[in-house]
Amino acid sequence: MNFSKLLPGVLGILIMSACSKEATIQKFDGQAQGTTYHISFWSTSNLGTQQIKPLVEQDFAAIDKLLSNYRKDSTIETFNSQENSESQKVGAEIVSLVKIAATVHQASAGCYDLTIKPLFDLWGFRGESLNIPEASAIQKGLSQIGMHKLEIVDNTHLRKQQADLKTDLSSIAQGYSVERISKLLEQQGIENYLVEIGGELKTLGHKPNSEAWRIAIEKPLPDTKQTIQKVISLPKDNPMAVMTSGTYRHYFDKDGKVYSHILDARTGRPVEHNLVSVTVMHANPSVADAWSTALLCLGPDAGLKAANEQKLNALFIVQQNGELIESRSEALQNSNEFIIR
Repeated sequence: MNFSKLLPGVLGILIMSACSKEATIQKFDGQAQGTTYHISFWSTSNLGTQQIKPLVEQDFAAIDKLLSNYRKDSTIETFNSQENSESQKVGAEIVSLVKIAATVHQASAGCYDLTIKPLFDLWGFRGESLNIPEASAIQKGLSQIGMHKLEIVDNTHLRKQQADLKTDLSSIAQGYSVERISKLLEQQGIENYLVEIGGELKTLGHKPNSEAWRIAIEKPLPDTKQTIQKVISLPKDNPMAVMTSGTYRHYFDKDGKVYSHILDARTGRPVEHNLVSVTVMHANPSVADAWSTALLCLGPDAGLKAANEQKLNALFIVQQNGELIESRSEALQNSNEFIIR
């Protein structure tokens, strides 16, 4: 499976984990969902990585079977393959994600859309070469998408109002994965952790010396060298997810023009604004994941307006005349939950 967010762009979060009692923090990592994961935790119980890691890997396998668009036997691809308008059982997890996505779709004026997969494929963003489609092909692609065509029947069933509708959950699946692994740790009695998957993360509690978990946001530059843009100290008493979407890794440069992997579902074309990175901080990782994508799609002005309307903690980075310029939503400006340096 690959949830590395080709649609919304590559995220940019790095873990910072040094502290004076680091020996008491247990850590393990691995490969999952086409990327890497890192988990740090500590507990007063005798639980260790030998007990926790197999459970985490088991959960990753279950998520893969549920949400992967790269497996024909996954629940979401089984739903996609059934080209009819009958009610289909997909389970409570997928329906809950569609509910979040529908809310974000409406609040983003349709810029964010889970059904955009045909247009994404049309532009060649799944492969190694760009295909610039004709206007007629884009119009045809637009006729094949639409969140309003994806009906929630009940808490476990969906129905397509257009038989060939395709749903791609990659723009929200990594947030769901972070939340599911976090809940697994909590079920084991672990109340202090940092869960990171491909840069998307959630924290709860604090370090053993009572210091807050600190994370670093990557400078959104199109090179392989990772440098720090900002360091954020997260709340110690409340769960907090940090999700970043960006345009600075996945793009095509053709004949001197840059084509972003971020498609606006309203136009069927790559966005052309200069917003290169959006970071959203929210208690719910799935909500943060969807909104980081939606705000990036909307651009600096409409995105900031939407973040303010939704009272989201959001950090925007625009590239202008070779400089990186930051702006913050009203909620983030007024928040005392975060220390940002």
